[in-house]
Amino acid sequence: MIVFVKNMEGTLAEKLRLLHLQHQNTLNLAEACIIESNAALQKLKSFILKSRFPSDTEEIAFFKFHKPLFLSKLIYYSDLMRIETRKPNGGEKMARKYFQTELAKLKTFFEENIDFYAYYRTNSTYLDPQYFLRKKLDYRLALDPLIFGSDPRFSTSHDYKVAKIIANDLLEAYLNTELHKLNHNTGCHAALSPARGSLVWSDHKTALIEIIYALYYKGSFNNGNADIKEISHYFETMFCVDLGDVYRSFLEIKNRTARTKFLTSLEEVLQRKMEEKDA
Repeated sequence: MIVFVKNMEGTLAEKLRLLHLQHQNTLNLAEACIIESNAALQKLKSFILKSRFPSDTEEIAFFKFHKPLFLSKLIYYSDLMRIETRKPNGGEKMARKYFQTELAKLKTFFEENIDFYAYYRTNSTYLDPQYFLRKKLDYRLALDPLIFGSDPRFSTSHDYKVAKIIANDLLEAYLNTELHKLNHNTGCHAALSPARGSLVWSDHKTALIEIIYALYYKGSFNNGNADIKEISHYFETMFCVDLGDVYRSFLEIKNRTARTKFLTSLEEVLQRKMEEKDA
């Protein structure tokens, strides 16, 4: 059973990666990811309702670790669509205040659920049977209102809360990235020249895109949850370069005879310099 679920996790992750490559517009991306995440969650539900867990341990593992991964994607992209749809057009000051308000909402959720955060973050297990087994709800456990309308065959008292924590981590990273872009908007991109002491990317833009995609596929940022748009914007800001349509550039790189020309050259240079130091 768990093998099937893990295969589904990998399939969903790959589909979401492809959607991030295909969509540059955040709203279009969020909508496409909502559809894909919901379809995966419904498929997972159908499988679970037809199956039986061999033990309480496996049932706890599913509702504590596996289902929340699917549900968190649906929550995250739904929140992303809500935030982008309601984002004001009143300039940078208003946008900054808007994003800060959304971050404050995440902090409020954390403060209201601080005991469970501590339990979950420390990998505690002593309350797992109460939190992650399907049974009659214990109303003393600070339940989320949404749990009362959920399907008891596919829900426990706290699997939604775990999913919300994961989604909020993703949302926090997104909001901080947007604020970072606003805070640096008057820097090198606006003035077309870097501040004194900053680093400017002086090699080919496609070379930097090779690096960005390698780091993206390696999952080197935010535990693999950062999307290509976030990463590329961050590199643009930090190195004072406009990369343009990174997705189109990536397709051009894929069509080259030497696809990883710059990364290969980096390895060759580093190996040569190490050998020189050893001599």
